[in-house]
Amino acid sequence: MAENFNMVAKTLFGFEDILEKELTQLGAMHVKKGVRVVEFVGDKGFMYKANLGLRTAIKILKPIKSFRVRSESDLYEQIKKMSWENYLKPTGSLAVDATIHSDMFKHSLFIAQKTKDAIVDRFRENTGQRPNVDLKFPDLKINVRISRQECTVSLDTSGESLHKRGYKLATNIAPINEVLAAGIIMMSGWDGQSDFMDPMCGSGTIPIEAAMIACNIPPNLMRKEFAFERWQDWDVELFEKIEASLLKKTKDFHHQIIGYDKAPSAVRKAQDNVKNANLEDFITIKHEDFFKTQKGGQNKLHMVFNPPYGERLNLDMEAFYKNIGDTLKQRYPGTDAWFITSNLDALKHVGLRPSRKIQLFNAKLESRLVKYVMYEGSKKGKYMK
Repeated sequence: MAENFNMVAKTLFGFEDILEKELTQLGAMHVKKGVRVVEFVGDKGFMYKANLGLRTAIKILKPIKSFRVRSESDLYEQIKKMSWENYLKPTGSLAVDATIHSDMFKHSLFIAQKTKDAIVDRFRENTGQRPNVDLKFPDLKINVRISRQECTVSLDTSGESLHKRGYKLATNIAPINEVLAAGIIMMSGWDGQSDFMDPMCGSGTIPIEAAMIACNIPPNLMRKEFAFERWQDWDVELFEKIEASLLKKTKDFHHQIIGYDKAPSAVRKAQDNVKNANLEDFITIKHEDFFKTQKGGQNKLHMVFNPPYGERLNLDMEAFYKNIGDTLKQRYPGTDAWFITSNLDALKHVGLRPSRKIQLFNAKLESRLVKYVMYEGSKKGKYMK
């Protein structure tokens, strides 16, 4: 029987409910929601599955020790006492990152340095050898979190953030984070049962994430590496078995996913990314100005997009957002339109009343995910309260 252990999945603010649901559906045990984190229990195979299959997780951490700390020297001694030889060879490499929520400790870099010193000193004293620091490709990535006086030491099972799926060859100005894209698509209720559109698709992240959700394709299949692949207990056969079991659950998709962008360079990048993700059968990217388009056909349309906020692009934001509202009202009946923005002043100029408004963060920018429901037929141009 495989041994179960505690794990922590980190996520973005506002996505805790979605991640909790994802973990439950994937088969996690003892799922417990926090702020920007969801705790759960599983075995090594489930650790592999969580990294491969979770769309809204940024990292999966495996806590290995918790203790109280009152000073830097206290931290050093506690870390040094841990049996690091169970996780790392004396000739291996390590990297440490730290997050601090404490009045007693101020500098995360200093805490990371102190942790590294303690581990290295233990190896040097016990074996005469010491591991090296490798910030890019360490054999072991360690996370130290201090909350008040409680210190938790975890192994980072993921390595690079899980938003780095591996399908992107190129990006544009202000690309949307893949985890944020997947989360807002899931929050919008997209279930693959209608046509889907991103009218300002940039490098194609939203259409690609939508296609993977519709087809139930694991989001991190194309990752070059997870941190656990460098661990001493790495089980490639088990990993391949988990990967195969997830791939068996993919499903057909019988609608269209369309991405528009008015910048030819963006269109080319999006097309390259779609091709690299092996999703050309499901996604069509077109060079179009959304404000000059209209909905084709009578089918229900599900729209999700990430318009400019004015942070990095020089636009008349009030006019731009008014144009979004006018285009939806006049040209897109029978559409559920969702978009995220941090420009809360410009949002007022859309001229439609949102039926949903959800607080999120895009990086450090406080944002709103809004929904506008455009009626079909006799109520064309109206919108739901």
